[in-house]
Amino acid sequence: MRTLFLTTTTAIALSATMALASGNHAGGHGHAPKQEETHGHSDGHAHGHDDGHMAEMMAVGMPGEHGMISRTVDIRMFETGGGNMLFEPAEMHFMPGETVRLRIRNDGEFDHEFVMDTVENNEKHRELMQKFPEMEHDDPNAVRLAPGETGEIVWTFANPGAFQFACLIPGHMELGMHGPIGVAGN
Repeated sequence: MRTLFLTTTTAIALSATMALASGNHAGGHGHAPKQEETHGHSDGHAHGHDDGHMAEMMAVGMPGEHGMISRTVDIRMFETGGGNMLFEPAEMHFMPGETVRLRIRNDGEFDHEFVMDTVENNEKHRELMQKFPEMEHDDPNAVRLAPGETGEIVWTFANPGAFQFACLIPGHMELGMHGPIGVAGN
């Protein structure tokens, strides 16, 4: 019986290690606390929490409720003929407590992602993506889209401050895929 327990424990530990090595970082990687249940990249959408689960707040805010949306911001991800990779709009501004629908469309020829966080956390995420470029995501503050796909994030910007959105796929941020998010103070 003891041998079976150790074997099962070893198998579980090995499975968890293999999942981390393959790049699934659903629990985050140095972020502020994440929410209890995330809805992310698997379907191209990060959804708000209309299902009654309590979300823990990140520095940039937390998933919002669909019934509280005050406006929709359309965001394009694309490449230019000059080799740049960009977001349109290039910057965004919100008010503390504002819940918005971010409707994101990949008009480019490559996969792109949209990740909102602090500049420091995005840099840590970018460095991790360089080591594991094919990692899967399940973060409520991000969406990865293939060419022609559209995704959505419903988000409440709870804290005033300076934040960032970026595509953290290796090489994309360096070619221009980043911009500031300003959340005005009171």
